[in-house]
Amino acid sequence: MSQHHHHHDDSTHLDWAEMATFLERQAEVESSLYTEAARWLGTLVPPVGVRRILDVGSGPGVITALLAEAFPDAEAVAVDGTPQLLERAAARAESRGLGHRVSTLLAELPEAIDRLGEADVIWAGNSLHHIGDQRAALASFAERLRPGGLMVLVEGGLPGRHLPWNQGVGRPGLEARLDALDAERFGRMRADLPDSKDEIDDWRALLSAAGLTPAGTRTFLADSPAPVTPVVREHILAHFERRRSVDGDHLAADDRKALDRLLDPSEPLSLHRRGDLFRLSARTIHTARKG
Repeated sequence: MSQHHHHHDDSTHLDWAEMATFLERQAEVESSLYTEAARWLGTLVPPVGVRRILDVGSGPGVITALLAEAFPDAEAVAVDGTPQLLERAAARAESRGLGHRVSTLLAELPEAIDRLGEADVIWAGNSLHHIGDQRAALASFAERLRPGGLMVLVEGGLPGRHLPWNQGVGRPGLEARLDALDAERFGRMRADLPDSKDEIDDWRALLSAAGLTPAGTRTFLADSPAPVTPVVREHILAHFERRRSVDGDHLAADDRKALDRLLDPSEPLSLHRRGDLFRLSARTIHTARKG
């Protein structure tokens, strides 16, 4: 289970190791958003009191490192079920001089929640929705929190946008149609999870049901306006290549053709060349306090 934002395959068994570079670049492109969010968390819980942070579904550990930087007295633990992603998390922490405070824990959730130990902050970034019984998982996380500790859920927000509504290739509104396919696939992914419960995504109510006191919800933007940097362009290309491989068979023929043109380096209006490419995404963060 790893941090990412949807783009789900029909299988619940995503190849997270294969997605490592994509996940890492996505978190890097959005690092300003997460840095701002971590600063906000520092106003909700006294940083000097935070000794241990769990980053649940850490993926390649970009956010684990940011949390360790935001809470300089804390040990931050990257928790994930994919060894290759945890290797990246450890290497990143080392390269940022955080090796002594960032550790990794190989754990498949929800089975291994009991092995996580206590924490002052538990961050679950786009990972809770990969657990079938979200209500039970939140209750288990709440038990791991120390008194005064903070549960942080990154769930929801808005789908990313990269192209103008009329992108000049095929019918306007291509991204909205891709979003609709993504939403259907997300529903199938949730339904196929072990112990899957059909739960309303009322995170505030679910946090309260876990015995926690909601401490605030905020949405943070990652805004890369046109013209984008080469790194952002590379990430956008990877995003659309992934959409083409996952959604290709489900798209209308004209949308499939439009997507192929957008990915063709020789096409004048391709993602490789266009100057109106941008990236705008929003992540919603829900918090709740124990005791």
